Amino acid sequence: MKVIRTEIPDVLILEPKVFEDARGFFLETYNRRSFKEATGVDIEFVQDNQSRSVKNVLRGLHYQIERPQGKLIRVTLGEIWDVAVDIRKSSKTFRKWVGFPLTAASRRIAWVPAGFAHGFVVTSDVAEVQYKTTDYYSPQHERVLLWKDPDVGIKWPIRDPVLNERDQWAAPLRQAEVFS
Repeated sequence: MKVIRTEIPDVLILEPKVFEDARGFFLETYNRRSFKEATGVDIEFVQDNQSRSVKNVLRGLHYQIERPQGKLIRVTLGEIWDVAVDIRKSSKTFRKWVGFPLTAASRRIAWVPAGFAHGFVVTSDVAEVQYKTTDYYSPQHERVLLWKDPDVGIKWPIRDPVLNERDQWAAPLRQAEVFS
Protein backbone atom coordinates (compact mmCIF):
# COMPACT_ATOMS: atom_id res chain seq x y z
CA MET A 1 0.00 0.00 0.00
CA LYS A 2 1.37 3.40 -0.99
CA VAL A 3 0.71 6.32 1.37
CA ILE A 4 0.39 9.85 -0.02
CA ARG A 5 0.58 12.64 2.57
CA THR A 6 -1.61 15.67 1.96
CA GLU A 7 -0.95 19.28 2.99
CA ILE A 8 -2.40 18.27 6.36
CA PRO A 9 -0.10 15.40 7.41
CA ASP A 10 -2.80 13.54 9.39
CA VAL A 11 -5.06 13.22 6.32
CA LEU A 12 -3.78 10.48 4.03
CA ILE A 13 -4.51 9.11 0.59
CA LEU A 14 -3.85 5.40 0.25
CA GLU A 15 -3.18 3.52 -2.96
CA PRO A 16 -3.81 -0.20 -2.46
CA LYS A 17 -2.10 -2.83 -4.57
CA VAL A 18 -4.43 -3.80 -7.40
CA PHE A 19 -4.08 -7.15 -9.17
CA GLU A 20 -5.57 -6.99 -12.66
CA ASP A 21 -5.84 -9.49 -15.48
CA ALA A 22 -8.25 -10.40 -18.26
CA ARG A 23 -10.85 -11.52 -15.69
CA GLY A 24 -10.98 -8.18 -13.87
CA PHE A 25 -9.23 -7.04 -10.70
CA PHE A 26 -8.76 -7.77 -7.01
CA LEU A 27 -7.66 -5.49 -4.19
CA GLU A 28 -7.74 -5.45 -0.42
CA THR A 29 -9.76 -2.43 0.62
CA TYR A 30 -8.74 -2.77 4.26
CA ASN A 31 -6.35 -4.90 6.25
CA ARG A 32 -5.70 -3.75 9.82
CA ARG A 33 -2.09 -4.96 9.89
CA SER A 34 -1.23 -3.41 6.49
CA PHE A 35 -2.98 -0.16 7.41
CA LYS A 36 -1.01 0.09 10.67
CA GLU A 37 2.30 -0.71 8.96
CA ALA A 38 1.70 1.87 6.21
CA THR A 39 0.24 4.69 8.32
CA GLY A 40 1.37 4.09 11.90
CA VAL A 41 -2.31 4.24 12.93
CA ASP A 42 -3.85 1.27 14.76
CA ILE A 43 -7.58 1.74 15.07
CA GLU A 44 -10.71 -0.33 15.15
CA PHE A 45 -13.56 0.36 12.75
CA VAL A 46 -17.04 -0.26 14.16
CA GLN A 47 -19.41 0.76 11.37
CA ASP A 48 -19.55 0.70 7.55
CA ASN A 49 -21.68 3.21 5.62
CA GLN A 50 -22.57 3.72 1.97
CA SER A 51 -24.16 6.66 0.17
CA ARG A 52 -25.33 7.18 -3.39
CA SER A 53 -25.66 10.72 -4.72
CA VAL A 54 -26.17 12.44 -8.05
CA LYS A 55 -24.01 15.11 -9.68
CA ASN A 56 -23.44 18.33 -7.68
CA VAL A 57 -24.77 16.88 -4.40
CA LEU A 58 -22.63 18.17 -1.55
CA ARG A 59 -22.69 16.22 1.70
CA GLY A 60 -21.01 17.90 4.64
CA LEU A 61 -19.14 19.14 6.37
CA HIS A 62 -20.04 16.62 9.07
CA TYR A 63 -18.43 15.64 12.37
CA GLN A 64 -19.40 14.36 15.82
CA ILE A 65 -18.56 16.11 19.10
CA GLU A 66 -17.81 13.78 22.06
CA ARG A 67 -18.04 10.72 19.80
CA PRO A 68 -15.58 11.74 17.03
CA GLN A 69 -15.23 9.46 14.06
CA GLY A 70 -12.17 8.69 11.99
CA LYS A 71 -13.23 7.73 8.46
CA LEU A 72 -11.71 5.49 5.82
CA ILE A 73 -13.38 6.58 2.57
CA ARG A 74 -13.50 5.08 -0.89
CA VAL A 75 -15.57 5.57 -4.02
CA THR A 76 -16.98 2.45 -5.67
CA LEU A 77 -18.88 4.20 -8.49
CA GLY A 78 -18.17 7.56 -10.11
CA GLU A 79 -16.11 10.34 -8.59
CA ILE A 80 -16.17 12.91 -5.83
CA TRP A 81 -14.08 15.78 -4.58
CA ASP A 82 -13.39 14.99 -0.93
CA VAL A 83 -12.66 17.60 1.77
CA ALA A 84 -11.36 17.47 5.34
CA VAL A 85 -11.19 20.51 7.65
CA ASP A 86 -9.04 20.40 10.77
CA ILE A 87 -11.21 21.56 13.69
CA ARG A 88 -8.80 20.62 16.49
CA LYS A 89 -7.91 23.87 18.30
CA SER A 90 -4.60 22.46 19.57
CA SER A 91 -3.48 21.45 16.06
CA LYS A 92 -0.91 23.38 14.01
CA THR A 93 -3.28 22.98 11.07
CA PHE A 94 -6.45 24.20 12.86
CA ARG A 95 -8.85 25.84 10.35
CA LYS A 96 -6.93 24.47 7.38
CA TRP A 97 -8.57 22.26 4.79
CA VAL A 98 -7.46 19.78 2.19
CA GLY A 99 -9.40 18.64 -0.88
CA PHE A 100 -8.67 15.95 -3.45
CA PRO A 101 -10.47 13.74 -5.98
CA LEU A 102 -11.48 10.20 -5.13
CA THR A 103 -12.66 8.03 -8.01
CA ALA A 104 -13.76 4.47 -8.54
CA ALA A 105 -11.24 4.25 -11.38
CA SER A 106 -8.24 5.29 -9.26
CA ARG A 107 -9.29 3.04 -6.36
CA ARG A 108 -7.61 5.44 -3.94
CA ILE A 109 -8.80 5.47 -0.33
CA ALA A 110 -8.74 8.46 2.04
CA TRP A 111 -8.03 8.38 5.77
CA VAL A 112 -9.60 11.29 7.66
CA PRO A 113 -8.87 11.00 11.39
CA ALA A 114 -11.17 12.03 14.23
CA GLY A 115 -11.12 15.77 14.86
CA PHE A 116 -11.92 16.76 11.30
CA ALA A 117 -15.10 17.94 9.60
CA HIS A 118 -15.59 15.88 6.44
CA GLY A 119 -17.60 16.36 3.29
CA PHE A 120 -17.63 15.76 -0.44
CA VAL A 121 -19.29 16.89 -3.65
CA VAL A 122 -20.18 14.52 -6.50
CA THR A 123 -18.41 15.45 -9.73
CA SER A 124 -19.69 12.57 -11.90
CA ASP A 125 -23.30 11.86 -12.92
CA VAL A 126 -23.66 9.58 -9.88
CA ALA A 127 -21.31 8.36 -7.16
CA GLU A 128 -21.38 5.69 -4.51
CA VAL A 129 -19.19 6.27 -1.48
CA GLN A 130 -18.36 3.67 1.15
CA TYR A 131 -16.67 4.51 4.40
CA LYS A 132 -15.70 2.86 7.65
CA THR A 133 -15.94 4.77 10.94
CA THR A 134 -14.08 4.44 14.23
CA ASP A 135 -17.16 5.24 16.33
CA TYR A 136 -20.88 4.68 15.93
CA TYR A 137 -23.21 7.27 14.45
CA SER A 138 -24.55 9.39 17.30
CA PRO A 139 -27.24 11.84 16.13
CA GLN A 140 -27.16 13.86 19.36
CA HIS A 141 -23.42 14.51 18.86
CA GLU A 142 -23.53 15.23 15.13
CA ARG A 143 -22.56 18.73 14.03
CA VAL A 144 -22.26 20.39 10.62
CA LEU A 145 -19.76 23.02 9.59
CA LEU A 146 -20.89 25.50 6.91
CA TRP A 147 -19.59 24.28 3.54
CA LYS A 148 -19.01 27.83 2.25
CA ASP A 149 -17.56 29.42 5.40
CA PRO A 150 -15.38 32.30 4.14
CA ASP A 151 -13.08 31.95 7.17
CA VAL A 152 -12.22 28.42 6.03
CA GLY A 153 -12.19 29.27 2.31
CA ILE A 154 -12.68 25.88 0.69
CA LYS A 155 -12.33 26.11 -3.08
CA TRP A 156 -15.10 23.72 -4.13
CA PRO A 157 -15.05 22.65 -7.80
CA ILE A 158 -18.70 23.74 -8.27
CA ARG A 159 -20.66 26.93 -7.53
CA ASP A 160 -24.22 25.85 -6.79
CA PRO A 161 -24.27 22.48 -5.03
CA VAL A 162 -27.38 20.51 -4.19
CA LEU A 163 -27.68 20.55 -0.38
CA ASN A 164 -30.07 19.28 2.22
CA GLU A 165 -31.44 21.89 4.62
CA ARG A 166 -29.18 20.90 7.51
CA ASP A 167 -26.01 21.33 5.41
CA GLN A 168 -27.25 24.56 3.84
CA TRP A 169 -27.73 26.34 7.18
CA ALA A 170 -24.80 24.91 9.15
CA ALA A 171 -22.68 26.97 11.54
CA PRO A 172 -19.54 28.79 10.40
CA LEU A 173 -16.34 27.77 12.16
CA ARG A 174 -16.30 30.81 14.50
CA GLN A 175 -19.66 29.64 15.94
CA ALA A 176 -19.12 25.87 15.70
CA GLU A 177 -18.26 23.47 18.48
CA VAL A 178 -14.71 22.26 17.87
CA PHE A 179 -12.25 19.89 19.50
CA SER A 180 -9.66 21.00 22.10
